[in-house]
Amino acid sequence: MNGECKLDYREADITHAERMKEEANVHFSAKRYADAIDFYSKAIAMCESSSTKPHNFAAYYANRSFAHSKTEAYGYALDDATKAIQLDPKYLKGYYRRATAYMSLGKFKEALKDYEVVVKALPNDKDAKGKYTECNKLVKRLAFEKAISVEDTKSVSEQIDIESMNIESDYTGPCLDDGKVTLEFMKELIKTYREQGKLHKKHAYKILLDVKKYLEKQPTLVHIHIKPDEKFTVCGDIHGQYYDLLNIFELNGLPSETNPYLFNGDFVDRGSFSVECIFTLFGFKLLFPDKFFMSRGNHESVTMNRMYGFEGEVKSKYSVEMANLFTEVYNWLPLAHCINRRVLVMHGGLFSKDNVTLKDIENIYRNRQPPEEGLMCDMLWSDPQDAPGRSPSKRGVGVQFGPDVTKTFVELNNLDYIIRSHEVKANGYEEAHDSKCITVFSAPNYCDTMGNKGAFITLEGHCLKPKFTTYTAVSHPPVKPLMYANSLVNLLC
Repeated sequence: MNGECKLDYREADITHAERMKEEANVHFSAKRYADAIDFYSKAIAMCESSSTKPHNFAAYYANRSFAHSKTEAYGYALDDATKAIQLDPKYLKGYYRRATAYMSLGKFKEALKDYEVVVKALPNDKDAKGKYTECNKLVKRLAFEKAISVEDTKSVSEQIDIESMNIESDYTGPCLDDGKVTLEFMKELIKTYREQGKLHKKHAYKILLDVKKYLEKQPTLVHIHIKPDEKFTVCGDIHGQYYDLLNIFELNGLPSETNPYLFNGDFVDRGSFSVECIFTLFGFKLLFPDKFFMSRGNHESVTMNRMYGFEGEVKSKYSVEMANLFTEVYNWLPLAHCINRRVLVMHGGLFSKDNVTLKDIENIYRNRQPPEEGLMCDMLWSDPQDAPGRSPSKRGVGVQFGPDVTKTFVELNNLDYIIRSHEVKANGYEEAHDSKCITVFSAPNYCDTMGNKGAFITLEGHCLKPKFTTYTAVSHPPVKPLMYANSLVNLLC
């Protein structure tokens, strides 16, 4: 776990370890986080194998913790920060790093305790005080919301009165045709969004209510049939990168009755054009309900949306009410799709236990926020690993599963392979586990920092052999990622 190095040193050279740590710091500064983790791990292994330890050994773990956070491996980050604190309970940066991991996992009360340790030790530190104050506000806000919530009240969707909403005379954006999405509407919507225009709230609410009504009738596991001569496209995470979404359509064609798509979760958050992404996708879902599919990702949830920008973006562009309606809609998104009963597609991955069948997936109750364990949690959060068996998740949620787990699952369910998303890949995709587990990630240069390519997969019905198309990021208006994120997120970066 945590990239432990297997190099055998009879006598660890602490000076050499310190040089490796400094080299890791250089990689970190250059945003080469995987390389930084590798060098931190080697430096740690040298020190661990020695009877003597450097005086700043806790910093090795704290630094690697921060690097893990940058790669979204928050479980590993939490472990490393805790180790740093164990090595030196007075090492305040360890508490900082652990608070960062806790915040990223939505464990706000735990984060607040660590910030409190720092503030007590450094009462005049503005940075520490700022993070403590923001975290405390969030904890109090959540407690207040919980206190005033009343069970069995009407849902947001039941309280919205679309008929009372007037469309102003100076509105120049697209309009629904008698309340329906048309191809002309979608083309005009894309044009409006490309030019940084806005969809009127009356049309936006109508789309959300119609999508919710449709999704409520769908199963948790949707079966898709592709004809022998039909092409089918699977896309991974988009994460609010609207102009890269448009690039997919330019490369591969707009969705249509003859050009079907499946978008595999994480449509929103981090990127600051998430509203544009989700309304474009939901519009195509209504236009081509049997040819356009959407799976739920781990970021279609209240905690992630609150932290990583979608909630703030919806509030900025529309209202709190609409942000709450999105939560209701996301709860009904299917968790998985099965193509020709041979390829299973879900956002995260496989399970923390054996013998899970497609029938078990069909029976998952999904109209809720993602739980922290169980089948639904695993499907949204898990990741593959190279080693056999299972390991605790690097993210702190879900599980890591090996090639033997994948092999057993596909054989039990008579599948050819699985497709999942959820992880940045340098080339936009990765074939693992003897090509039985394929990852596709469609947000190039993720967060404007990662330098990765994006990719999508095309399949043909007669063989279902995956074909990968990769692409680089396109330019977008000067709006930074995470612009609408919780203020603490930007303080942590």
